[in-house]
Amino acid sequence: MNWRLASRLSVITLAVFVVFIVALLGSRAGGPSSTTANTAPTANSSGLQGTDLGGVQAPDFRLTDQTGKSIALSQFKGKPIILTFLYTHCPDQCPLTAEKLHAVMLNLGNKAENVAVLAVSTDPTRDTVAAALDFSKVHRMLTYWHYLVGTHNQLSPIWSSYSVYAAPTPTTTGGSVSHTTAIFLIDKQGRERVYFGDDATSAQLTADLQILLKQ
Repeated sequence: MNWRLASRLSVITLAVFVVFIVALLGSRAGGPSSTTANTAPTANSSGLQGTDLGGVQAPDFRLTDQTGKSIALSQFKGKPIILTFLYTHCPDQCPLTAEKLHAVMLNLGNKAENVAVLAVSTDPTRDTVAAALDFSKVHRMLTYWHYLVGTHNQLSPIWSSYSVYAAPTPTTTGGSVSHTTAIFLIDKQGRERVYFGDDATSAQLTADLQILLKQ
């Protein structure tokens, strides 16, 4: 082999190698990486209207609902979840939240059965199973949600895990409970997606749930 032929072969080999490297890097750049494949889209990129919570995994818990049934948040994986914090003797925001959620369920129509609604008590003393049942009936949420009650020792860690402030009264006869007004939307994978305060509208909640139902 003369030196000219050897030189040409070297150039061709180098060119093939460069093309291979470029193609390899391009395929890696274009495909999903292992670190982003399981990351929830941001609220803004998804069109969600609530405050973005970053898609962190929602803390699991288990409590008793208004029918006496044991309910865990994790059992609803595969459905979007509305999570809120209420108490049955609340004179203002809690009834409004319940009515707002009822409107959301009506807005969703047949899709409502594909959404789980969990209301966690902030008043372990007065929120009994019977009280939760009555409250659910009054606000037409009996078949739409699980109103979850428990002891202070059961509820307090849940409040903390969702950064919800709750200062329940120690009496059984009266008094208000100071607590955070919060509505969390959790996606089908059990990730916290967005947060709404007391200014949330049923239209906003419905729109965000319709997005989460499609994801």
